[in-house]
Amino acid sequence: MDRKPPKTGPAKDGETREARLKAALKANLARRKAQARARGAKPGADRKES
Repeated sequence: MDRKPPKTGPAKDGETREARLKAALKANLARRKAQARARGAKPGADRKES
């Protein structure tokens, strides 16, 4: 009588997590490049030199 929810395997969860992380990284990189272009600076110019 008890209905159990379908189980999701760790592979599926890992794949969706990787896809989310990949998309977030790509969006972040695009945003940073756009900000650098808007400032008129070279990429990497905002890094602090030691």
